[in-house]
Amino acid sequence: MKGYSGANLIRPGLERIRDLAAEGQIQSVLALSPDRLSRKYAYQVLLTEELARQGVEMVFIKAPHSGTPEDQLLIQFQGMIAEYERAQILERSRRGKRHRAKQGEVSVLSGAPYGYRYIRKTEETAAYYEIIESEAEVVRKIFKGYAVEGLSIGAITRQLTELGVPTRKQKPRWERSVIWAILRNPAYQGRACFGKTAVTARQRMTRPLRLRGGLATRNSANHELPREEWIEIPVPALVSEETFALAQEKLIYNKLQGPRRTIEPSILQGLVHCRQCGYALYRSSARTSARKIYYYRCLGSDAYRHAGKAICDQKPIRQDLLEQLVWTEILRLLEDPTLIRNELNRRLEAARESNPTQRRLETLNRDLIRVRKSMERLLTAYQEELLSLDELRVRMPPLRQREQAMQAELQAINNQTADRAAYLRLAETLTDFLERLRSNADTLDIAQRQRIMRLLVKEIIVGKDLITIKHSIPRQATPSGNSQLSKTPDKHDAPQTDESYPLCKGRG
Repeated sequence: MKGYSGANLIRPGLERIRDLAAEGQIQSVLALSPDRLSRKYAYQVLLTEELARQGVEMVFIKAPHSGTPEDQLLIQFQGMIAEYERAQILERSRRGKRHRAKQGEVSVLSGAPYGYRYIRKTEETAAYYEIIESEAEVVRKIFKGYAVEGLSIGAITRQLTELGVPTRKQKPRWERSVIWAILRNPAYQGRACFGKTAVTARQRMTRPLRLRGGLATRNSANHELPREEWIEIPVPALVSEETFALAQEKLIYNKLQGPRRTIEPSILQGLVHCRQCGYALYRSSARTSARKIYYYRCLGSDAYRHAGKAICDQKPIRQDLLEQLVWTEILRLLEDPTLIRNELNRRLEAARESNPTQRRLETLNRDLIRVRKSMERLLTAYQEELLSLDELRVRMPPLRQREQAMQAELQAINNQTADRAAYLRLAETLTDFLERLRSNADTLDIAQRQRIMRLLVKEIIVGKDLITIKHSIPRQATPSGNSQLSKTPDKHDAPQTDESYPLCKGRG
């Protein structure tokens, strides 16, 4: 049946035949050849034996009809050859697509995303993406709203639906998943990618599968591959690289540290986890006769989450005391302005000398030389009358298009690595900024403190007698970038005793 692979047993037409055979309503099944029944020899044997048990004859038009051992052996050989042929076709197709992707051909991509129109290749030109201006404006509006104006994906979805903007399928209603996919697609910054996902065995049972009794049409799923394995193909850009990078940064931030409908925010939200079990600490509260007190509680200490038995004995920690302790440490970290300036310089140098950037530059330079040599060979062949003018007109435009795309990407990378003066000018103003921050530290609200905390802190690890703060900026005294504090605020190196536990409930 169209749309279903012969390597799979779960096919609607095949299921119908097996049901009819089990009910005794058919006497024979007619197929063109064994490979039309299944592309796997083992499945062919399984189906043939199953139908034979039901008294149903299996007849192949392009195969011997007699039941002699020789004819059966021939049918078996046909089944094995069909399975080998399928594996060979799959491998050749995969290698061919990968080779064309490395050559920068758009034809290996599965259609064009929203904002583009896929133009098929002709005898004169290769396949390419054509910008649809009406949809391109919507894409730019989505990136601007999310990366610049700070709108959420839900807000953008509601906005487009209320304005009546049609989707690619001309539907009036937009979905969050569509906006999320647009924001993650690297094609909009001018670099479509081939090989982003790979088909592997299904790893988990989703809710729709459970509702269907655990039966899936195929036992496979697409899983995203590492970014360095993607193959980039130049296409027309709809947004700048800076805007796209801002959107990716915000997507990662929202995935790890999104507000999650928090009514009462805290400055350490999403940063604290337990040293003993590794679980995150969530916030709980207790109300006394005078006030409501918030605590950080380890997920591993909740017995109901772990089949009635807690896996961690970490005690709840007072939120206000822990936050005050960490905030004081962060302010002490910012007392040295040269620390921030040195960190800016270090990150800039690391970005310049990073292996992916260097490898990409080397690849671009190598491919650019190869393309220019190909163009020179074509011109030489035309001058020596080895190539006609019509053939030159057909083969030269794709090479020029690839050359221009690679030159544009080289220029973009060089522009990104030429911003040292801007970073140094920024560092000159850090002293004044840090001075204002220290003077206004006591008047900052929770949201402002939270932003500063997430810029400077990677994570906070809480143990029974020790708190470790992992900074985004390494300190000279601790090269690993960590600060270790005792839970007793006035004795930073003293071991914790049961007589004094001021960060936990019921102590001190």
